[in-house]
Amino acid sequence: MTRKNQRIALIVGGLAFLGIAAGLVLTAFEDSVVFFFSPTDLRAEPVDPERRIRVGGLVESGSVERGPADAEIRFNVTDGNSTLTVRYVGILPDLFREGQGIVAQGRLQNAVFQADEVLAKHDETYMPKEVADALKKQGHWKDGESPYPDAQETGAQQTGGGS
Repeated sequence: MTRKNQRIALIVGGLAFLGIAAGLVLTAFEDSVVFFFSPTDLRAEPVDPERRIRVGGLVESGSVERGPADAEIRFNVTDGNSTLTVRYVGILPDLFREGQGIVAQGRLQNAVFQADEVLAKHDETYMPKEVADALKKQGHWKDGESPYPDAQETGAQQTGGGS
């Protein structure tokens, strides 16, 4: 084998190795990525029931129901256009309440989102970026106004140092 052929073989082998390594990294990365959806997105686009996703929006007023065991909670999340029922077993965050923004992580099974984690907003003006973007996309976001219509009515205020 000539030097030129050896160099070409080495380059081809190196590129093949890099391609295989990149493929393995991307496969591992894909398994750990959790995509965000709004209720409207989930109505329009089917999702594999085994795929972990995040859903965000506002907790619909009057929708929170506690199951026979206090740990089971059902509530609806809305983005203004569509509503999705969420089932969660566990202790909800202290800041969870109707009319507030949440992000839930879990799986969509039989049109009910089975959440294994629920995150609530931390003050009356904070909104997770994904939820804010989804509300803006649906036309339900007004700059300069609180995205939470119930925040002033309930007198909910955050005091303290803020975080």
